[in-house]
Amino acid sequence: MLGAQILINGMYISCPLGNLMDKPLKVLHASLNKRVMVELRSGRGYHGTLDGYDVPHMNLVIKNAEEIVNGESITKHNTIILRGDNIIYVSP
Repeated sequence: MLGAQILINGMYISCPLGNLMDKPLKVLHASLNKRVMVELRSGRGYHGTLDGYDVPHMNLVIKNAEEIVNGESITKHNTIILRGDNIIYVSP
């Protein structure tokens, strides 16, 4: 079986290559058409319905999104596309 090492807090951890992306993608797939919370590097957050995502980059499409800054709702969007590189986490 192919394996890989990932760096976490300065330590290399071995894990099977297949498990690196399987779990996040399973969580995203299970969250389709459900409300999610997304936080970006900029400190902005979005609460809305996950409408889609792409596999190589984990870009997200969120419908009926509420934009959150400093814990306060500032605006609403019908549809917003979030670039995967800017996402810190997605919470189902």
